[in-house]
Amino acid sequence: MPFPNSSELRPAFVLAALPGLEASPSWPAALLCCAYVLALAGNLAVLLAVRLEPGLHAPMYFFLCMLAAVDLALSTSAVPRALSFYWFGTREIGFGACLVQMFLIHALSAVESTVLLAMAVDRYVAICHPLRHAAVLTDAATAKIGLAAVARGVLFFLPLPLLLLPLPFCGSRALSHSFCLHQDVMNLACANTTPSVVYGLAAILLVMGLDAVLICLSYVLILKAVLRLGAWKERLKVFSTCIAHICVVLAFYVPLIGLSVVHRFGRDLAPLVHVTMGNIYILVPAVLNPIIYGVRTKQIQRRILSLI
Repeated sequence: MPFPNSSELRPAFVLAALPGLEASPSWPAALLCCAYVLALAGNLAVLLAVRLEPGLHAPMYFFLCMLAAVDLALSTSAVPRALSFYWFGTREIGFGACLVQMFLIHALSAVESTVLLAMAVDRYVAICHPLRHAAVLTDAATAKIGLAAVARGVLFFLPLPLLLLPLPFCGSRALSHSFCLHQDVMNLACANTTPSVVYGLAAILLVMGLDAVLICLSYVLILKAVLRLGAWKERLKVFSTCIAHICVVLAFYVPLIGLSVVHRFGRDLAPLVHVTMGNIYILVPAVLNPIIYGVRTKQIQRRILSLI
């Protein structure tokens, strides 16, 4: 029997589009492009507002800048390639480009999860130990946390493409999303994927899973501290400083959980569900985060209005 050639073992994968709209892709392209432009404009506005407003030079807003930068990178790693299909009809993505995109999406998601945890810790220290806040979360400490978040994402998720690299892909080349995800690509391999499955699950649990538990723990401690305050008005005033962060956490983790559930239990679901959930996972946090903090923070509102 002849051996399969390299193009069969290292195929170009086929990106998924909204079913039935391949022939007339104008409105999904417009919708995706508008969401991407909103994400770019909103996050760039947040970065400029914090950069130009001296009153925002504090750890919480430095973490917000990190979040905006990660959202910019995450959406840019996936959306332009998806738009190229709708605009130019190029559905295929090379094997190497797919692995690079997969690594960027997972690593940047891990960085965003770590930044959200750091913001939760910032809220905990500010509310439960206000006198120590300035000493604990200095500018140097904030920068180190940012570097640690990037290193954590790279170290935990670099093995994912390396585990897929030696596997043969000799069957279907069709992906379930408009971009490359580890589980989606792994399911197309025609070889034993147990090491990749085990490591991928362990990485998700040790990064996103652990971060979610620690964020919940921080808010339990915050609630205990808030409930010890005397008046309800004072309790609401203190806890209102956490509302924006809670909304941002939900905007990140709810699509992440939804996408994981679709991958695990939704094999019989319509392709539309997979494509839509993937786009929500990539774009919803990037679009909502600057809106949430723009609405909740008066200084950001004023600076953005002055820029406009």
